[in-house]
Amino acid sequence: MDIREWLPRDKYDVKAVRKLSEFSDAELKEIIPELMEWLQDGNWPISKPVEDLLLRFGEELIPHIHNVFETKDSTWEYFMLVGLISRLPITYLVLLQTDFERILKFPTPCEVLEELDEIIIELMDKIKSYQLKL
Repeated sequence: MDIREWLPRDKYDVKAVRKLSEFSDAELKEIIPELMEWLQDGNWPISKPVEDLLLRFGEELIPHIHNVFETKDSTWEYFMLVGLISRLPITYLVLLQTDFERILKFPTPCEVLEELDEIIIELMDKIKSYQLKL
């Protein structure tokens, strides 16, 4: 069975996400990029269940999150920041610090409009607190 057959068909396809949760991490790993696309709008009913599924991967998500930041799709970045990224352990936030700093120092006009800096400042404060405890 090809795991891609179980990819969600639309933003309401929570049943597909439940089915995907039955697959092993090794099987799911190959469709992480496709799953990340369902986080483009945190208002979609499928968004939170997909986040829950992706959180199984921890540090393996970091390159995929970097890819989202490279799209400079500020809406997608926003929903990633307030959703999946805000739910990651602090040790993984540290690995995103370069992306955060780029947005703070050199935001695109759309990133400014989305007010990503406000969210990132909170995340950076968490990172600083964590680093002070080390």
